[in-house]
Amino acid sequence: MKIKAPRDFWAGLMFIAFGLGFLIVSQNYSMGTAVRMGPAYFPTILGGLLAFLGLIVLGQSFTVSGSPIPRFAFRPLIVILIAIGLFGVMIRSVGLVPATLALVVVSSLGNYEFRTKEVLVMAIGLALFAVGVFHYGLGLSFKLWPGH
Repeated sequence: MKIKAPRDFWAGLMFIAFGLGFLIVSQNYSMGTAVRMGPAYFPTILGGLLAFLGLIVLGQSFTVSGSPIPRFAFRPLIVILIAIGLFGVMIRSVGLVPATLALVVVSSLGNYEFRTKEVLVMAIGLALFAVGVFHYGLGLSFKLWPGH
């Protein structure tokens, strides 16, 4: 059999793997019944549905033509991982606002179409949102700025 849709083939395998993973891990918990669900009920149903969907997508990859898989881009992955690490280091020392601004600006460098004005608007908006949700909304005691 020839794979006609490589994206669907790999997506189907991924769905099957995640579904089977949910099914295997959920076996450590009690199932319960449909009326009185146990902790394994939802992951088992979800894992079964996900694996079944994976089988359908995997089967289609042999019958329906699709586009090839593009070359994997390492630059965005590496830049985003660096940005997340930088955020983790900065949040305690300089505070939530500068760490969030740095996270957005550095992770945006992973995009090949970096636009300064858009990135700054997004960074400021996300920093305001983070302060609103985590500091004021949830009352978490994050340091907001250096020295506070």
